[in-house]
Amino acid sequence: MIVGTVKEIKNHEYRVGLTPESVHELTAHGHRVLVESGAGEGIGASDALYETAGAEIVAAAVDVFATAEMIVKVKEPQPQERALLRPGQILYTYLHLAPDPEQTHDLIASGATCIAYETVTDVHGGLPLLKPMSQVAGRMAIQAGATALEKAHGGRGVLLGGVPGVLPAKVAVIGGGVVGFNAAQMAAGLGADVTILDRSPEVLEKLGTYFEARAKTRFSNRANLAECVADADLVIGAVLIPGAAAPKLVSAAMLKTMKKGAVLVDVAIDQGGCFETSHATTHADPTYIVDGVVHYCVANMPGAVARTSTYALNNVTLPHALRIAELGWRDALRDDPHLRAGLNIWDGKVTYQAVAQDLGLRYTPAEEALA
Repeated sequence: MIVGTVKEIKNHEYRVGLTPESVHELTAHGHRVLVESGAGEGIGASDALYETAGAEIVAAAVDVFATAEMIVKVKEPQPQERALLRPGQILYTYLHLAPDPEQTHDLIASGATCIAYETVTDVHGGLPLLKPMSQVAGRMAIQAGATALEKAHGGRGVLLGGVPGVLPAKVAVIGGGVVGFNAAQMAAGLGADVTILDRSPEVLEKLGTYFEARAKTRFSNRANLAECVADADLVIGAVLIPGAAAPKLVSAAMLKTMKKGAVLVDVAIDQGGCFETSHATTHADPTYIVDGVVHYCVANMPGAVARTSTYALNNVTLPHALRIAELGWRDALRDDPHLRAGLNIWDGKVTYQAVAQDLGLRYTPAEEALA
C-alpha cells in the first residue's frame, strides 16, 4: 500500500502522523511511504532521517494526498486538506466529529473511508489510541492550570502546592478516567488539595485505593459538583463519552459562584467541552476570562510536547496502520471488531452511532461497509 503523512497545519500543532521508526516498519513490510518535506520538524526528525528509514520525501501535501492510498495524520483534516481527499482513500487520524458538523459534512462529501483514533476500542472497553494523548493532556492540564493561576496570567496568584504555613490550592478534577487520573497524579504530586469527582463507584474505589490520603474522591452529582466548583482554585474538566459531544457539566450559573481568578481547564474541548462557557482556543492565545474565571481550552494540548506525544501516539497507532496496509481496510476491520469501532465515515455515510445521533444524521452500521 502507498501510505502518506503530511505536515500538520492546525495552529501550533507540531506532532506528525508517522515517526521515522514507524516509516521503517512500514517499508520493511514492503509498503511505500510518502512524507511531506518538513513534516517531522516539530519532533526533531529531518527529511534525511525519513529518507534513511525508507521514505520518499514529497515537496507538497497536495502531492501526498494525490498519490497515497492511506493518509496517516494526527489532527482532524483542515478545510484545505479535506478538499484533497478522494473517494475510497483511507484517512486514519483523530477526527472528533460530534461537535464539528462542517468537518463531518466535508468528509461525507469526500467519499473517503475515515477511521478515527478516538473511537477504536480494546478488549477491556478502553480507548487505546486515545489513552496516551489523554495521559499527556491530563498531566499538561495541571501545568497549564498552575501557570494560569499566576497573577500575571489573570489568575488568583495561588501556588498549587502552597508553602509551609500557607494552604495549597484546591483542585477539583471532574472525571476519574485516564485524563482525570493523570491530572490528579500531577496535582497531588505538587502538593495540591485534590478532589476527584466521578459517577462510577468502581472508579472511585480504585482511585481511593491508589491515592489513599493524597487525594479525596467524591460522587459526582449536581450538589457535590456545584460545591466543589465553587470551592476550587483550579477545575479540570476530564469527562468523555466516546465519540459523542461532551456533556456541559459546569453551567454559566455555577461560574458565578467561583472565586475571581480561579481557573478552568477544559480537556474535553475536542469533543465540544464540558463547561458551558468553553470555546476552543490555541497555544498562541490559550486563555480567556468569563465572569472573572480564567478558561484554558486549547484543543490540541499534546501538540505543545510534540516529541513525547508523537512517539506515544505512534506506539499505539502503528500496529493498526500496518494491519490496514497489509490486509486492506475491509479485511482489517472485518478481522478486528475493536478497529471496526474506529470507522466513522465510509462512502458518504456516517458509520458511528454517537456522531450520527449528535449531528442528526442517518446512521449506517459499519458492518454494511464490510459486506
